[in-house]
Amino acid sequence: LAFLHKMMTSTSLTESKPLKFAYSRLSSLLRTLEVTNLDEFYALTDVADFVTLLSTYSEGIARFAIIMEPNGSSIPGASDPVIQLACLDSSLAIAPLFKRFGSVVITSGTLSPIHLYPKLLQFEPRVSESFHMSTFRPCILPLVITKGSDQKEVSTRFNDRGDMGVMRNYGAILVDICSAIPDGIVAFFTSYSYMETILSEWDNMGLLQQLTKTKLVFIETKDVVETTLALDNYRRACDSGRGAVFLSVARGKVSEGINFDRHYGRAVIMFGVPFQYTLSHVLRARLEYLQTHYQIREQDFLNFDALRQAAQCVGRVIRSKTDHGLMIFADCRYSRHDKRSKLPKWILQFLAESMLNLSTDMALGHIKQFVRLMGQPVDQKALQSVLLTIEEVEKMNPQQLERVVAGDGGAMLTEMPVTSV
Repeated sequence: LAFLHKMMTSTSLTESKPLKFAYSRLSSLLRTLEVTNLDEFYALTDVADFVTLLSTYSEGIARFAIIMEPNGSSIPGASDPVIQLACLDSSLAIAPLFKRFGSVVITSGTLSPIHLYPKLLQFEPRVSESFHMSTFRPCILPLVITKGSDQKEVSTRFNDRGDMGVMRNYGAILVDICSAIPDGIVAFFTSYSYMETILSEWDNMGLLQQLTKTKLVFIETKDVVETTLALDNYRRACDSGRGAVFLSVARGKVSEGINFDRHYGRAVIMFGVPFQYTLSHVLRARLEYLQTHYQIREQDFLNFDALRQAAQCVGRVIRSKTDHGLMIFADCRYSRHDKRSKLPKWILQFLAESMLNLSTDMALGHIKQFVRLMGQPVDQKALQSVLLTIEEVEKMNPQQLERVVAGDGGAMLTEMPVTSV
């Protein structure tokens, strides 16, 4: 405290204006001095970046918070407190775009529920629309498995997470699906810790040994190099015809930007609902901020975020008009309307009532029928019926399209699958 008091009285730290330019001035100084080894100045650069953010957003509503996480270590059981500067307002990132450009188009395949984005990013959309998938065949089959073959409910709820019966059913689901589907399969878990726990139990139960009889098994880790090597070997196994299953984690590297098109991903299994860790101090601070300033309820945001992540995971399986794949949601909570209604429209259009509340045996029947149907040759005439030719595009009225979409400027918010782009 004495050190901080002396710094405040003997320097200009009490004034925020000089600190706003700390990062830019440091960068300019390093360029002027022609410093080549910038690694030596990383720590100083981080400090300059830190104070610039603090001083820039120090007035008005507090959009940043300094938060200490008691256990920021990635090693289970190890205590490693971490102090971090957390941004509570995501609209800060996109605000410069709205100021610079008259018309902004925000589009993705996983924006549902779409009405929350204007609140989170603080803008008024001129056009807000969620599209169906234009397809010539039912190339997606979403299934909601709520119970195992023994009729016991499956879920990753806190009370059920350590249940041996649930873990056994999850393992049996994966073994049965890998036996029924050729080529590559990707399975997502809600967290690294849960994946490690359930894999250990599967090994004790002998389920991993059963799994390796039909597929090679690859696992995502927190190490980027190891995960990249595992992905390369996974693709080789799929190319060779041996088939493979890749065990991954929602919010991990694989769920964010890796595509499993064609035979690399004939099915994606989402074990559980990927909610964020609700005891995180950063998440608690953000939830309080959203409730106070934007009137977004805690449970609404948590459901929105979890279902968006689930859709992003299962969306890895479909990448083109001729592609096909299964989307398997293995948790009884997906059968509830308040959960599944938050999935994108292009997934819901294929999710029939008969595909909800399934046991493992019932799901296997649907899976085998879908695999036989998708194994038929592609009907090229039917494929052309859902594609626009150059002449058809030219016949469209560009002036009318411009008036409807752009208007007098503003933002356009659309949700569409990758196959529609």
